[in-house]
Amino acid sequence: MNHSSKPGMSFHLGADHLHGVLRVDEIRTDTLVQLVAQWGDPDVRDEILDALDELAAVVAGVAREGELDAAVEQVEDVAGMDTAQVAVQIPDVRRMLAELTEVERRTSRFLQRGGSLITHPAANPQPETGRRAS
Repeated sequence: MNHSSKPGMSFHLGADHLHGVLRVDEIRTDTLVQLVAQWGDPDVRDEILDALDELAAVVAGVAREGELDAAVEQVEDVAGMDTAQVAVQIPDVRRMLAELTEVERRTSRFLQRGGSLITHPAANPQPETGRRAS
């Protein structure tokens, strides 16, 4: 659950408490706006639709290495999309730092020294040696 005062730009703990979740709604909005910004030009719209069809085919099938990235880049290029980035104002930087610090505190309890993840013994059974434990 996201308890942030601004959930649209926030960090929160994942449902399984093993990961953090970064939510930035502004990136989704900007992406969609950039995608359709030149929609009024029928030639550009057709190029964008062709690139989206190609992307859909890659997503629906078994993508070869690099194929998904190339299809996404093609959509971005044809639609004239910018890099997905958001300016974060100082008060939001501080708020998000506090949120991230809390997520880090909660998820770090599952780490051993050296940063490896602690796993449950049932998830990684040891091979039987034929000997009993004494």
